[in-house]
Amino acid sequence: MPNDKLEGPPLKKYNHINRYIWIFLLALLIYYLFTYDRKPATVKLSYSTFKSQVQTGNVDEITMKNSKISGTFSDRYIRVEDDGDSLSYTRFRTVKPEVPDDDLLPILENNQVEINAEVEEGGWIQTALLILLPWILIIGLFYMVSKRARQNSKGFMGGNVFGMGKSRAKKYQQTSSQLTFDDVAGLKNPKKDLHEIIDYLKAPKKFLQLGASIPKGILMVGPPGTGKTMLAKAVAGEAAVPFFSISGSEFIEMFVGVGASRVRDMFERAKKEAPSIIFIDEIDSIGRARGTGLGGGHDEREQTLNQILNEMDGFEEYQAVVVMAATNRPDVLDPALTRPGRFDRQITLDLPQKKARMKILQIHSREKPLADDVDLESLAKRSVGFSGADLKNLANEAALYAGRQNKKIIENEDFEQARDKILLGYEREEAITESEKELIAYHEAGHALLAGLLSKADTLQKVTIIPRGRSLGATEQIPEEEKHNLSKAYLLERLTVMLGGRASEKIVFNDLTNGAADDLKRVTGLVRKMVCQWGMSEKLGAMTFRQGEEHMFLGREITQNKDFSEQTAHLIDQEVGRIIGDVEEKAIQHLESNRKKLDKLAGALLEQETLEKDEIDRILRDKR
Repeated sequence: MPNDKLEGPPLKKYNHINRYIWIFLLALLIYYLFTYDRKPATVKLSYSTFKSQVQTGNVDEITMKNSKISGTFSDRYIRVEDDGDSLSYTRFRTVKPEVPDDDLLPILENNQVEINAEVEEGGWIQTALLILLPWILIIGLFYMVSKRARQNSKGFMGGNVFGMGKSRAKKYQQTSSQLTFDDVAGLKNPKKDLHEIIDYLKAPKKFLQLGASIPKGILMVGPPGTGKTMLAKAVAGEAAVPFFSISGSEFIEMFVGVGASRVRDMFERAKKEAPSIIFIDEIDSIGRARGTGLGGGHDEREQTLNQILNEMDGFEEYQAVVVMAATNRPDVLDPALTRPGRFDRQITLDLPQKKARMKILQIHSREKPLADDVDLESLAKRSVGFSGADLKNLANEAALYAGRQNKKIIENEDFEQARDKILLGYEREEAITESEKELIAYHEAGHALLAGLLSKADTLQKVTIIPRGRSLGATEQIPEEEKHNLSKAYLLERLTVMLGGRASEKIVFNDLTNGAADDLKRVTGLVRKMVCQWGMSEKLGAMTFRQGEEHMFLGREITQNKDFSEQTAHLIDQEVGRIIGDVEEKAIQHLESNRKKLDKLAGALLEQETLEKDEIDRILRDKR
């Protein structure tokens, strides 16, 4: 939605060109004043001609000014020009050479020439320029800077020196290209909640007559990239009302009180344009809980937050102004901000599900030429965990890859390359030795074989030993359906697949490498959650044990007492070690009993480097 700028007068075209013309004319005038010789009938003589005229007695007087010599003739000096015309002169001028000439003064005295001497000094114009020019430059520079700042509301200190307290909120007005809910795929439940706000903004009197009051503040919560800002703009587009957008960090300055002043100015602007929407992005930057943290509170941030709370309390019932805010950190917000009467309604935006992902891909691909082999449904199925921003990036990366290949349309291969780049990174052109390549092939084959053998494991989709990003190989699994509740049996098989690479190295090479470092990190973290948070340990039972869930910068974790003993902590460590040991032993047993399939998978990877689902299934079904 285009930005409708309110501040700043329109710029006058060609003002700077006129200014440069006047400067050029002034420079010409100064040059003329300094160089024009106003004395008439003056001829320029060579130095030797001048001396000869002195010796013939035709020079009456001279004036010496450094190396310059001027004077008058006793009789007129006649010069014949090239065209035959004769010109007479009464005065002359010449320049004395830099070399010493001891004969000049005796010649002048012998011929009774009157000698005058002057020290070359600047005239009154030069003196005036030397005094006034610095002040003219300083005043002109100050004027140009202040004028530019007034014209650009984003400029120096938010507009000009006296506009520091003005709000920097951008106003988006209704246009023909406005954003609506049709442009925001998915988010079915949040849209349903926001339709009530849209109806109120369209016809506030209808609700006021019934004694209803709309929520003053709506807090949108969700992971980054889920469409919080886009949804807020779509609400403004649906309601066809002015939309003031600002980031929380734009309130804060080094001077205390500036943020509070900007809050007051922003709310005043919104009230004048009512019905309207104020949208504050990343509100956690100013709405963080007060009086917490290792370094104490920040006076400017807290004053800004207090002003926001005060402004929201000051809304009259007839003022149709809705404050919307977005954050991905609702846990750090001040309780006074989220209480009823302020941000009393929270709308949660989750990562899109399969159908929503397909609609998002359709929206971001509708202006791109797609080949017939592009299956957006399959792409949506294979992009579990992608946010709306990730899917937009996927479509754009596919178009960029197709452009680099000089294609006219985007093919399915381009989407595959773009997806691998987003998940794994760029392909690395590294020289890997044959022994390392074999080790990587067996490592990935161990993951792939266990993913194909275990019934509750996610479906195997692709295996590759092409180095990408920081990994030397990758095994891709996609769940048949998106899971929200994870059972213990599923988690144990997931852990078994994670340890398949390490188990394969131990069986084939009877050695261990650092290639399983990331696998072990994820395994340990998942098992600790199973034991400490999800109650999946038989010895510890249905209990939870907090281990660093709180955020240190809030200052809460320091004051909390440990809710379990050292003996329990030792028992937790034992349980984590036991579960990981049992899972690893299970992985080794499965691989040893299917050693031939492991060798076939590794051999195919060494030959082809990348195996898709169909090729993997064929190898696993082969009983030879």
